[in-house]
Amino acid sequence: MEPTLRLALFEPDIPQNTAAVLRTCSCLGVACEVIEPCGFVFGGQHMRRAGMDYLDHVALTWHVDWHAFQAAYPGHRRILVTTKAAQPYMEHSFQRGDILIMGRESAGVPDFVHDAADASLTIPMAAGMRSLNMSVSAAMVVAEALRELDAFPNSESNLHA
Repeated sequence: MEPTLRLALFEPDIPQNTAAVLRTCSCLGVACEVIEPCGFVFGGQHMRRAGMDYLDHVALTWHVDWHAFQAAYPGHRRILVTTKAAQPYMEHSFQRGDILIMGRESAGVPDFVHDAADASLTIPMAAGMRSLNMSVSAAMVVAEALRELDAFPNSESNLHA
């Protein structure tokens, strides 16, 4: 069965953040895509501690690079979450099959990823603040998308489907 949403991590830098995202994905029934290269050894001690036993329950797909990721999901909308966007994520209309893309903690995403996005969304923040933690940002946007789609696991509509 096709997942309602996918969350893609573009070349993640920090194992604890990646593990937190994988844990969020497993708890919320969202597939996770990791676009290489990672800035750490996947599955190391910091990642295992942050992800606990949830890492065994996530639908995880690896992509050797951006081009492999692009080729894997033709026809799916790519929704970039970035501090460089103008549209707040709460004003976007999410659709089943959307792929939410989070950039590297240290550098975001390069221009070619921005150019490939069907939409770019931001999280409004207090004046003078640069950015939220990537895993927190991912959880906020995933939760909003699932809320809009009435697609939280065990939600009333899913129980009767």
